[in-house]
Amino acid sequence: MGLKYFLSALICLALAGCGRAEPPKEIIARVNDYQISLEQFENGFAQSPYAAREDKALARKDYLNSLISQKLILEDAQKKNIDKQKEFLASVEHFWEQSLLTVSVGMKTKEIDGSVHVPQEAIRKLYDQMIKDGVTTKTYEEIYPQISWQAAKQLETEKLNAWIESLRKGANIKVNTDLLKAGK
Repeated sequence: MGLKYFLSALICLALAGCGRAEPPKEIIARVNDYQISLEQFENGFAQSPYAAREDKALARKDYLNSLISQKLILEDAQKKNIDKQKEFLASVEHFWEQSLLTVSVGMKTKEIDGSVHVPQEAIRKLYDQMIKDGVTTKTYEEIYPQISWQAAKQLETEKLNAWIESLRKGANIKVNTDLLKAGK
């Protein structure tokens, strides 16, 4: 019997919580069933090339017209079920994977970047090798920033590759070499 009252109370709390609506958003435009809020408009406009224009009033109007056209094209594509076609879904999946890779590698690169320190001896050794190979005639002081940057980037790449290798070691990878050889 206690469980029944508990569940009833939980449902009442949930319904009471659902009853609190967010304040209505200011709608700058409606395109059929789609609404463009002022907040969406302002955020998009600020990040668009339109924001750089001198005539802000005309730029805002042009940006809104562009948004409306985009929504109409998207709506038409959905009516034609383009969003359900295999090619489209594969394209979205590919875009998603590439975006996730870019963000993930970017985060790891930032993490690595903060931990990279190239010893002065290593930079000096690179400089001496460049002089020996005839790659530069500049003094150590003149070329130091370039060598230091290059050495840091090389170390970052090595650390990034080590991270990828650690991911490989922790994974269960099986390759069908017969299919690899066959090709299509």
